[in-house]
Amino acid sequence: MTILMVCLGNICRSPLAEGILKEKCKKAGLNWKVESAGTNGLHNGEPPHPLSQKVAKMNGIDISGQQSRKLVIEDFGRFDTIYALAADVMEEMELIGKQSFELANVDLLLNECFPGENKDVPDPWFGEEAGYHKVYDMIELACEAIIKNHANATI
Repeated sequence: MTILMVCLGNICRSPLAEGILKEKCKKAGLNWKVESAGTNGLHNGEPPHPLSQKVAKMNGIDISGQQSRKLVIEDFGRFDTIYALAADVMEEMELIGKQSFELANVDLLLNECFPGENKDVPDPWFGEEAGYHKVYDMIELACEAIIKNHANATI
């Protein structure tokens, strides 16, 4: 299974989602490919935000080696599932994906644990460290649900 996590700049939320899901896959013995990207491309080549790195590290996950990249139309054919971290990200993904954007393989991340509720993972960019912890917890819950909901389908 191949999964892409997408937020706006690919430095706060989606790097956390990539790191958390990779760690959960490793612990579950799943050979899934997990990556992340951003819709705006403003931070291409940059590492994750220092607070995202700090919060991940506090939870035993090292995301310092990740580099931001922009979502491209080819991603829609390369990944089985693409998760948007928020509705505004989903709108941007649709513009980037054009005809390749298909709701069958794209969803909001939190729909994995709150089906059909279309909840956003808030962008912690403008806030304090506490916001990054809150976002981490939300993403971790969703990643647990991904493993629970999809692991048997890939074995």
